[in-house]
Amino acid sequence: MSRFHRRWFVLLAVLLAFLPVILDMTILHIAVPSLSLALGASATEILWIIDIYPLMMAGLLVPMGSLADRVGHRRMLLTGLMVFGGASLAAAFAPTALLLIGARALLAVGAAMIMPCVLALIRQTFEDDRERGVALGLWSTFAAAGGAMGPLVGGALLEHFWWGSVFLLNVPVMLGVWSFAFAVLPRRVSGGLGSWNIGQALVLIVGLITVVYAIKAAFKADNAPLLTGLCFLVGVFLLAWFARKQVCSRSPMLDLSLFTRPAIAAGMVMAIVVSGALAGAELTIAQELQFVVGLSPLQAGMFILPLMIASGVGGPFAGSIAAAIGLRPVAVVSLLVAAASLAGLGLSDFQSGHWSIVALLALLGFVLGIGLTASSIAIMDSAPASKAGAAGALEGTGYELGAGLGITVFGVLLAASYQSAIEVPQELVERMGPAPFASIGETIAAAALAGEEGAALIQSANAAFVSAHATVLLSAAGTIALVAAVVMAALRTVPSARRDRLAS
Repeated sequence: MSRFHRRWFVLLAVLLAFLPVILDMTILHIAVPSLSLALGASATEILWIIDIYPLMMAGLLVPMGSLADRVGHRRMLLTGLMVFGGASLAAAFAPTALLLIGARALLAVGAAMIMPCVLALIRQTFEDDRERGVALGLWSTFAAAGGAMGPLVGGALLEHFWWGSVFLLNVPVMLGVWSFAFAVLPRRVSGGLGSWNIGQALVLIVGLITVVYAIKAAFKADNAPLLTGLCFLVGVFLLAWFARKQVCSRSPMLDLSLFTRPAIAAGMVMAIVVSGALAGAELTIAQELQFVVGLSPLQAGMFILPLMIASGVGGPFAGSIAAAIGLRPVAVVSLLVAAASLAGLGLSDFQSGHWSIVALLALLGFVLGIGLTASSIAIMDSAPASKAGAAGALEGTGYELGAGLGITVFGVLLAASYQSAIEVPQELVERMGPAPFASIGETIAAAALAGEEGAALIQSANAAFVSAHATVLLSAAGTIALVAAVVMAALRTVPSARRDRLAS
């Protein structure tokens, strides 16, 4: 095999390894109704099943990248593929929600081993600037396509198979990719450099999970306030200790000193809020389309597809638009249009006016894609060249953290709004207790046991979810509009400098 052709086979191998990792970011959003009914999972358990993946990755991406520098990217990628495949098999046949959460956590470990190696191997393999640009462009396309394909692939599988099929699919894919990668990836001697900050990563993960647990537990019907408050304080303490460690340590996991630059701070806020809005809106809408509108998983995946496709299309436009009019107006306008789109979706009737909703979804995805790219431009353009790697690690962590927190905030607000809106006859509450009415999935399961009152209970659940969906999306719209004001202030010195530089 010629050296030229080998380069492109290496690219194909790392892209194929990367695709399932991205698919698993969004593939479960469409499976929430199936999981709720099949496993009898509560609303809190469903959120953990989805949330544990990005939260674990947020803490592990940087230390796994450092470990890969020590042991070699080929070895780390192949090991990550094995971990990911084994975790997928465990997830597919998990008999309980708790075991599925554990399997998803292990999936995140495998994914965090794979992701840093993908870009590293591309950069090591392609020495020519033009070829490297093509390779990175293909990587970006795969990232966008994977996010877009997640709901569609999940819907297609659930149309014909049980919920575990969305994980079982990974097993033969990983076996094939592992064999191909083993054959074509170059064997290089590792540099053995860099520190491995796994201890700091574990503190970050435990702090995040403890805070998220406290937030979710606070809205449960059987909440223990003392335990919840204690968990929240412990989580905040761990996160504060982690932040202090980053500032004082000679080898921090994340270089938080970059936050002293207003444009980087604004870019991180945008990254977290935009990725969180994208994940949370998709999760909320996927549930309404199936539970309330009555679409099948495949139909719901097709319905949501414009949101994900448009988010991939919008990104490439951000750079050229920013060059023409400046970064600040691009960032602010994209956020304001996203807020208006979310408000429109919040006020829409999903059982009618489908075309207007599809248009709003496409518009939302397009401007959020621009917003994500604008956040990247703000971060990378403002970071000194000597800290470009640290800025990139900070940005990647922000995306994963945003997705995890977005699912948490949207999910908790959705559950709280639903519980306050649903009207249940008192005799049913006395007979079944309050737990079955904490989420629409649990209510539909309870309706099957309610006898003649079941139909009325489902109708009440649908009405409550529509009301909750409006509350959630309108709240998100208000939050993003507020972020737009913050970004407008933070980026006030950026537009002219960037426009002048790009024009030269």
